[in-house]
Amino acid sequence: MVRRWSREYESSGDQSFAGNGKPILSAEQREIAELKKALKEAQIERDILKKAVSIFSKSDNKYSGS
Repeated sequence: MVRRWSREYESSGDQSFAGNGKPILSAEQREIAELKKALKEAQIERDILKKAVSIFSKSDNKYSGS
């Protein structure tokens, strides 16, 4: 375990051992994480809207008199 810690400190320096399971991210890594989160939220919103459109389009056909 000590060897692993030593290798991690040698490779990452002060950024190793961030604590609480939250790694210290570089600016690029932080931006990528934020963009991935925004993409996931947009995909969820898109899926909800698709479901809503399908529900409303079905109800429109019921009352169209056909």
